[in-house]
Amino acid sequence: MIELLNALPRWPQARSGARCAVATVVSASGSVPRPVGTSMLVAAPDGLGLSPAVLGSLSGGCVEGAVVAAALDALGDGVARVERFGYSADDPFAAGLTCGGELEVHLQPLPAGALAGLVATQPSAVIRRLAAAGQRADDDAARPVVFAAAPRSQAELAAGLRPLFSGEPGTAIRAAALVAPVLAQDVPAVVPLEPEGGCLTAPEAGPVRLLVEGRLPAPRLLVVGANDFGAALVPAAKLLGYHVTLVDARPAFAGQERFAAADEVAVAWPHEYLAGESRAGRLDPRTVLCVLSHDPKFDIPLLDAALRLDLAYVGAMGSRRSHEQRMVSLLEAGHGPLDLARLHSPIGLDLGAVTPSEVAVSILADLVASRHPGASAAPLTDRRGPIHATPGRGRPAAHAREGEAQWT
Repeated sequence: MIELLNALPRWPQARSGARCAVATVVSASGSVPRPVGTSMLVAAPDGLGLSPAVLGSLSGGCVEGAVVAAALDALGDGVARVERFGYSADDPFAAGLTCGGELEVHLQPLPAGALAGLVATQPSAVIRRLAAAGQRADDDAARPVVFAAAPRSQAELAAGLRPLFSGEPGTAIRAAALVAPVLAQDVPAVVPLEPEGGCLTAPEAGPVRLLVEGRLPAPRLLVVGANDFGAALVPAAKLLGYHVTLVDARPAFAGQERFAAADEVAVAWPHEYLAGESRAGRLDPRTVLCVLSHDPKFDIPLLDAALRLDLAYVGAMGSRRSHEQRMVSLLEAGHGPLDLARLHSPIGLDLGAVTPSEVAVSILADLVASRHPGASAAPLTDRRGPIHATPGRGRPAAHAREGEAQWT
């Protein structure tokens, strides 16, 4: 449900306190449109003849109608449900996934006012106890636990989880031990909590399941170079959820209106800015650096500093000749083969990009591919087998030319 937080304050049903049910993907296999943790809110119609209100999507359209109907049933009787959707050759009219995957969707009515806490804060973590199918789900144990800031200790996490385990002493402590590492991964997951000594209510219903959703701050992307390529990359990178900083030592260039989409604009020598951000602890292993300045006096000191840090991606624009000169300088600065292998230079995938906008797409395509080690970066039409399989990584080389663009 955490992916709905940005839209939730603008959803009239959340502001009005309407009765809602939440439908959540709790298991997925094969080719599926959305991963575990994806949620959709369904509010009952306000009157006869009106349609239910929906926020979010689980599958891009192929099972939404059936999910909404099941959510309204859950609102009607207050009982949680689990529905499974997959492709069925026997019943071509059944709601299912034509892509061949399978989804398990948990549907649960939310207690009155449960969305208010989510609207009032932008939490870093939301944890819900998933009622077992057939159980009533209208008590406080069904109310999401919201952490405005990441818990600083396992004890703090356990204290926050206690409302989910009313009358079950000690269970929150066991739950916190399982939840803490999941929150650290920043990936939604369903965490089963097995009964211990029969202390969990209704042990015959099986293990208690917790849906754990954490939200780390947006990863940073530093764009170095206030030029046409930087102007195209800044807004495009924000579509991938990055907190984007434009860095350039030239005030007249960095201050242009076309960089207004950047979250920050830093007027500084890039290598000095990078060093300062590192000392301040504002860089982490998710940080991306895209060097588009194409000027050795900026690029070499910056890349020298960047390759000494633990960053997710370091890329630099330039022709083949510029790249070769860059490698010589970095070798002279003491960098070995392992460091140089981390450098994406020339930057981007070979898409035939020429214009600044095309180059931005090429750079982001390479960035996405680098985040998924099994990506082949080849057209899906040339792939055999499941779309979401992870074959061996194969990154095609970019072909550069001298001139404004770096690709042929």
